Amino acid sequence: MEPRDVISAIAAPTGDIGAASYFHPDTLARGKELGLDGFRFYFLGRGGVLGDVEPEVVVSAFGYFEPGLVAKMWNSGKEIVAPRAAAREYLACNAALGRSRFADLAGLDAYNAAAAAVVAATDLAGLALFAGIVGEPVPDDAPAAAIHHAVLLRELRGSAHLLAIRASGLQAAVAHAVQRPDDLAAFGYGDPPEITGAHRTALARAEELTDELLVPSFSVLDDGAAEALVAGTTAMHAALND
Repeated sequence: MEPRDVISAIAAPTGDIGAASYFHPDTLARGKELGLDGFRFYFLGRGGVLGDVEPEVVVSAFGYFEPGLVAKMWNSGKEIVAPRAAAREYLACNAALGRSRFADLAGLDAYNAAAAAVVAATDLAGLALFAGIVGEPVPDDAPAAAIHHAVLLRELRGSAHLLAIRASGLQAAVAHAVQRPDDLAAFGYGDPPEITGAHRTALARAEELTDELLVPSFSVLDDGAAEALVAGTTAMHAALND
């Protein structure tokens, strides 16, 4: 398989797998035990790998959220739980979901080996959120490691996409309005910006550029590893939707 074929095949399902635990009932319950509502646990849990930083750093790494919302959630949340501790709790919730849903899946060792090769081949420059999770340990058991790798690959694409958006001349808020017009309020925005055909063209170019940025990472996979990565992604996605 060509790298672009692999990138295209896993993009959407990896996005779903990597986000599956964000607002899962078990994750929400753990956040409540820690004193965090679901939204604050999301911001601290996902962004906490960056450390106890200012909210502007989280805005930079997340990209699509309105900065005032980020500051409110981040600052109020870290008064309750330290960001790095919240991140590790969040990743533990993710690992628990993998163990509960992927325990009987075949091929996860091969998936993990392929995903780990992609991660190791990636230049971390400019990929802050991805790099933060790279710094966290991968679980020892295959089901938890598989969903952890899905998170890594999700954040790899997301971080690369933010670079591509800026390189295409778009502001993140405008790109978000083009891509997810029905989600603006949930991401903290009021009235949408005026969207033009040029904005849509730029976003399409950003999608292409995202794939271009990922090609070097996925080029390390031979056909067997590429097929294992796609097969594992497909199996995990199906198991989560069963």
